[in-house]
Amino acid sequence: MTIREHPAGSTNYSVVSTMIRCELGEGPVWIDETHSLFWVDILCPTVHRLNVADGRLDSWPMPENIGWLIPRKNDSRFIIGLRTGFAELSLEPFAFDRFGQIPDHLEDARLRLNDAKADSQGRIFAGTMDMDGVRSGHLYRLDADRSWTIVDSGYGIANGPTFSPRFDVIYHTDSRRRVVHQFDLRPDGTLANKRPFVEFPEGWGVPDGMTTDVDGGVWIAHWGGSRVSRFTPDGKLDRSIALPTSQITSCVFGGPGLRRMYVTSAACGISAEPLAGAVFEIDPGCQGVPAHSFSG
Repeated sequence: MTIREHPAGSTNYSVVSTMIRCELGEGPVWIDETHSLFWVDILCPTVHRLNVADGRLDSWPMPENIGWLIPRKNDSRFIIGLRTGFAELSLEPFAFDRFGQIPDHLEDARLRLNDAKADSQGRIFAGTMDMDGVRSGHLYRLDADRSWTIVDSGYGIANGPTFSPRFDVIYHTDSRRRVVHQFDLRPDGTLANKRPFVEFPEGWGVPDGMTTDVDGGVWIAHWGGSRVSRFTPDGKLDRSIALPTSQITSCVFGGPGLRRMYVTSAACGISAEPLAGAVFEIDPGCQGVPAHSFSG
């Protein structure tokens, strides 16, 4: 199956910073109040922040692998997913406080948190994966009281949760099996009716991080596929936007009116791609759904 190239708006991309090349860039987050883009480097554990308005770049080394950061509601602090579990992070001044070691890591030190997002109720859904790509991970829900529950299991590489605009559906990826699942998301945070949403054939690369637009389109990063693609709510490929490096990891809407898209990538294992590990800005031709913060 061939990917249909239907870029919306300009086909151009720009590199948001020439100073950073991530080994494994992931977890982009847009903070509208400060016009700032945050993202992480999982393997060279760092949190990066770019002020898009003035171009200022700040970076904070982390004590261990970090998969994601999600802002707290009405606060300047973040909840982060470290290799060993959940923690609270302050950047200025720098401080972090661990509060939850996940059972995966207690059972096997090669299992770690990988990707996450918050729903409209301020709960975080976060997946785990095996650093060696052998054992299976879980999908967790972190509630406002900082308790956590396993809501689904059996993931080779858990990736990219995102939600429908009404937050009644959650999408979650198993990258190892090349499939994106969808579930009904109940008001109490439980999941039901698991079914396939999209399955990637070999020529598409591997589904990775995701985000959603206001019309219910699901945008998926193609690891090994050099692009991001939009899928309609019924799982049909709508269009793709090509990028100049192969290992595309995640995407987020940002900028004025959430009409730009920022895309992360990875350089690990690549020596011949000069833009591997860069963060790109593109025109998706649509508007994104605002991200939510953790309510606890």
